[in-house]
Amino acid sequence: MDTIDVKVGTRVEHPRYGEGIIAKINLGAYIVFFEDGGKMEIPKTSTNLSIIESPEEGKGEAVTARDLRQAIASVLDEYGTLPVEVEIGQKWIGGKVLLQPADESLQAKEIPMDVFFKKIIMVRDRLRVLEQNINSSASLNEEEKVHIQQYITRAYGSLTTFNVLFSEKEDYFKGSGKK
Repeated sequence: MDTIDVKVGTRVEHPRYGEGIIAKINLGAYIVFFEDGGKMEIPKTSTNLSIIESPEEGKGEAVTARDLRQAIASVLDEYGTLPVEVEIGQKWIGGKVLLQPADESLQAKEIPMDVFFKKIIMVRDRLRVLEQNINSSASLNEEEKVHIQQYITRAYGSLTTFNVLFSEKEDYFKGSGKK
């Protein structure tokens, strides 16, 4: 892809994620919102992006980052995938997760609790999107959907260990035993 022609607002295509719009340009990557893949960071060195349409100077209205955020929020809200704000329990605020190897010669890894919690929430949100994609799939029959859904339910059940981190019970992970 010719990086000279790339501006915020450029419509691009990726073989895996489909069509998208460049929302931000960093030093080494493009932040692209794809219709099917969501927000992705694509390295500028990637050969997988191709320009569909560049925004023309002085033609039409300029799309601001705020406009783009509102449009994306509107689409996500319409399809029920807008993530709900989930709060970490008070006792965990400012805490950290410590991963200590059994071999004392190796260094431990500390992860701020808020970072760890956000990762857990991201897993949950992605499982929900996967569920929605399975349920709306035209290529899967009902039996296949139920079969795959059972694996997702088991994944939720495996994540119930992390329920202790949530502020509100309605945000808890629930496996097949807690319907």
